[in-house]
Amino acid sequence: MGIKAVIFDYGQVISLPQDPSVIDRLADLAGAESGKFEEALWGFRDEFDRGTYTAKQYYEKILSSLGIAADGKKIEALVERDLMSWRDINSETVALMEDVKKAALTLGVLSNMPHEFLAWARKGVPVFSVSQVNLFSCELNLVKPEKAIYEKLLSVLNMEAGEVVFFDDKEVNVTAAKDLGIKAFLWKEAGQARGELLSLGISL
Repeated sequence: MGIKAVIFDYGQVISLPQDPSVIDRLADLAGAESGKFEEALWGFRDEFDRGTYTAKQYYEKILSSLGIAADGKKIEALVERDLMSWRDINSETVALMEDVKKAALTLGVLSNMPHEFLAWARKGVPVFSVSQVNLFSCELNLVKPEKAIYEKLLSVLNMEAGEVVFFDDKEVNVTAAKDLGIKAFLWKEAGQARGELLSLGISL
């Protein structure tokens, strides 16, 4: 069974890794201890990505869980700093994606992403206009690593799992894709990904 599609995650794959200091800066802005803030941040993140919460509601819940008053200006600043931290694009990944498209393979994006960031990304990430298939958690009401989001991907592609390659920076998301038979790989960098594709007989 030959490979017909290559799918990429966004965060820390198409985008550069988030600066590790961002969490500390967000915690300082919130007036919270960094460890507790980070735990709350990720504890509510899936529902933010699913589209259950707006960005404002997401940060209201984080601050409320930490016993911090949800000041409007503070929340606006937290949202802006958080979303800005994901906007730097990895040019090597973009080059790889363009090569995938040139190789006559279906190019796609499958990402957990909230509505507010997606609105920017559709205008600010040129490669999104290159890929033929773009699936985002907030529009599907599904998040990785839920099985249904990968089933939706295969349905939209109209392909068998073994015909699809998927790159993601989180092991849990890779494992869930593999469980369905998708040829999934943990993302490290673009050169490694090229090597994985070459091992599958894809020459770019």
